[in-house]
Amino acid sequence: MSEKITTDSVETPKNNVQAAGTTVRGKKKRLGNKREIMITLCFFVAVFIGMTGYLVYFVATSEQDMINNSYNSRQQILLSRNYRGSILSRDGEILAQTVLDENQNEKREYPFENLFAHIVGYSTQGRMGVEALANYYLINSNTSISNKAANDMAGVKNPGDNVYTTLDVQIQQLADEQLDIYRGAIVVTEVKTGKILAMVSHPDFDPNEIEEIWDDLVENDSSSVLVNRATQGLYPPGSTFKIVTALEYIRENADTYLNYSFQCNGYYAEGDSRINCYHGSKHGLVDFELSFAKSCNASFANIGMGLDRNTFAETLEDLLFGEELPLTLNYVKSSVHVEENMSTDEMMQTSIGQGKTQITPIHLNMITCAIANGGTLMKPYVIDRVENEEGDVVKSFKSDSYGNLMSEEEAAILTQLMTSVVENGTASKLKGLNYTAAGKTGSAEYNNVKGDSHAWFTGFAPAEDPEVCVTIIVEGAGSGGDYAVPIARRLFDAYFAETDG
Repeated sequence: MSEKITTDSVETPKNNVQAAGTTVRGKKKRLGNKREIMITLCFFVAVFIGMTGYLVYFVATSEQDMINNSYNSRQQILLSRNYRGSILSRDGEILAQTVLDENQNEKREYPFENLFAHIVGYSTQGRMGVEALANYYLINSNTSISNKAANDMAGVKNPGDNVYTTLDVQIQQLADEQLDIYRGAIVVTEVKTGKILAMVSHPDFDPNEIEEIWDDLVENDSSSVLVNRATQGLYPPGSTFKIVTALEYIRENADTYLNYSFQCNGYYAEGDSRINCYHGSKHGLVDFELSFAKSCNASFANIGMGLDRNTFAETLEDLLFGEELPLTLNYVKSSVHVEENMSTDEMMQTSIGQGKTQITPIHLNMITCAIANGGTLMKPYVIDRVENEEGDVVKSFKSDSYGNLMSEEEAAILTQLMTSVVENGTASKLKGLNYTAAGKTGSAEYNNVKGDSHAWFTGFAPAEDPEVCVTIIVEGAGSGGDYAVPIARRLFDAYFAETDG
């Protein structure tokens, strides 16, 4: 009798295969889940490490900005422990200090009153100038541990660190006197370092009285007293812009610019557009250098009309028009409009620094310094070093190159052109001195009234080995050669008297 075999008691091979497959898929699924979890975990760990690293970097590099922020209570904590340090000139004369009375009440004092109003600034009702730039250092104290302990025992504050600037009191005083009752600005800088020796803006104010006059200044919408015209004043550059137009012409005609000639009959016309030379002057037959030296509007309108507008726009970008300036002081961007479809009249006006073209004195000074320094621009700066109460240096600031605005050869050609302005042109009042000078004058029209113009000068000396650069604008004064050049001469004289002495 045969034995009966039931399917219930024996598992078929097919069922074994299915079970094994299910087990393998389960293991793969679990491995896949673990892998996804690990990838996700690694991603979030990487993000956390990145955020931590960025936070450490941000704190390390932005500590000053964080403390200077008016919403940061750390600033008030520091001021509760330290009183504000002093600001001094390059020679150690006090420009701003905190005076304590017998009850340790503090008062910020500015011994030179209006003289350094815009560049040194104020520290109440907000902050301005060096008071703003150096706030972090002025409210911190690096006095010795023993001094801090003694001050703590006596219940008095520690002295904040002292900030030494690059400012020269004598040159600042002379610039202020020369600008006199006029509105305008003067900037004096060292070519090879970028140090700001003087910065004057008129009208000015007495920072000792800032709290008393604040409401009147704020409520008066037409007041521009608080504006630092050197860095925030936008003006038509007039003929000083011919430096820029000349550079573009040289770039487009590197081998032939010396062959240029133009017959000036006092004006240049194209279609319905016309440009007149200043005060109706007729310069006759002029080459490229004489066109620049005599500041011939007609010739430069002719030059401008032949320029490639796309490459001109690139040159303007190279010279930082419409770009961020390497400057820590508050400033506004200069602007100029050059594009392919601009009208004939707009192009002619732009070529001679009129029309929509606007520039700040500090920007023009920077372009001039680059020319004087072989094409290389040194970043302008006003803080030289920080010292503690004992005179130990806490931090030093050194000159730093921004880079090249033009080639060395281009700078040499422009220097020759600017030297010719002194020797044969509109800046002849700088001729025949015990130093050589190079520069460019400008008489920039600013309204529709014939003859109303700002007087400009920008230049450097000595022409063969430049040391100092001066940029001047005198609002509404008229001719740059008549009003701005004599001021430049006195400033150059004062600088070389100091350095020779």
